Amino acid sequence: MSEVNIAVIGLGYVGLPLAVEFAKKYPVVGFDIKKERIDELNQGQDLTLEVNQKSLNEVLSTNNPIKHGNEIGLFVTDDSGELVDANVYIVTVPTPTDKHNRPELTPLIKASETVGSVLKPGDLVIYESTVYPGATEDCCVPVLERVSGLEFNRDFFAGYSPERINPGDKSHTVTKIRKVTSGSTQETAVKVDQLYRSIITAGTHMVSSIRVAEAAKVIENSQRDINIAFVNELAMIFNRMGIDTNEVLEAASTKWNFLPFKPGLVGGHCIGVDPYYLAQKAQECGYHPEVILAGRRLNDNMGRYVATEVVKLMIGKEHQIKGSKVLMLGVAFKENCPDIRNSRAVDIAFELMNYGIEVDIFDPWVDTENVRREYRLPCLSELNGTRYDAIVLAVAHDQFQSLKIRELGSCGKAVVYDVKGVLNLEDIDGRL
Repeated sequence: MSEVNIAVIGLGYVGLPLAVEFAKKYPVVGFDIKKERIDELNQGQDLTLEVNQKSLNEVLSTNNPIKHGNEIGLFVTDDSGELVDANVYIVTVPTPTDKHNRPELTPLIKASETVGSVLKPGDLVIYESTVYPGATEDCCVPVLERVSGLEFNRDFFAGYSPERINPGDKSHTVTKIRKVTSGSTQETAVKVDQLYRSIITAGTHMVSSIRVAEAAKVIENSQRDINIAFVNELAMIFNRMGIDTNEVLEAASTKWNFLPFKPGLVGGHCIGVDPYYLAQKAQECGYHPEVILAGRRLNDNMGRYVATEVVKLMIGKEHQIKGSKVLMLGVAFKENCPDIRNSRAVDIAFELMNYGIEVDIFDPWVDTENVRREYRLPCLSELNGTRYDAIVLAVAHDQFQSLKIRELGSCGKAVVYDVKGVLNLEDIDGRL
């Protein structure tokens, strides 16, 4: 493929940073179905905070660069007609689960229909969305064939290169993380690898098939999920024994091969979701995954566990539980990040509310309206001087480190619970 014209489908946490990097070397059209997202980007703003204003403005173009002489740059649009002249389509849409924790492929299917409507002979479609092994060729490719009328591996080709974005991480950005690549034919695999190698300074790792690449991605996050579940279980055990979990982990970490995982809430668009994709496919193959689902159950229940521990501490300090007020610090799925997708901090709030407790949430990183819309939870835009019977540090944003936590309490007997284990021991009543 001598002339590369790229279209990136989905301009969220994954798609936008990728589109910006490709636009430094190629003509790129970025497509998103949300008009407000396109308007925001055209103003040089990225509310996900993954791309700064300077970097975005340096590549933004007011004209479609593919249609205007193939100059490099990024043109963003919500008009799928602007995609027709691309010859490489990269799909980076979300792959969530439904309320029953089953894979929800609707965004991926819709994106495939969009690409299929503009697909031409010789085009290449690369998927980055996290899926179970086989999803690209079994679910997405048939959609491309049906909508385009073209034949797979004769008229068009496919690749898979799993995203490895870590939201909020300014050190491990897209070009600094080694990229796994694959293709539907050997020749296609080489093309996909060369394309990514042109922007990924950390290098690439080409595998033998799309299914291997899909499997590699889904086990990356499943492994982290299981390891965190293990230390979460340790935290619950050591709590009953009156032993400080963090001190135990610090001691164990003095051995060279001990893995330094910490207990906590497991949410977000990857670790809290991807294991269900692998589990679903395993069950379809006739195997019931024991360890994967056990880890998921344990991690999904950590919010309830934290809330119960907070209530116990409040009772121990003779608080009237019903009608008491609790402040939860943080609702993003991780520290120093505005992403609230699959936040497990909300589980703490909901469980406390089940006890008749009034819960306020404060998170300087998130959009308060998004929290209200997504979770129907009260979210303060700023601390307003209210004094609380308990304060729960749920997310370790840097801003919270300087807060005088005790001064937020209603009286000397206010409970302070540290989910993340970052506060001084003398300032807290309990932690994971």
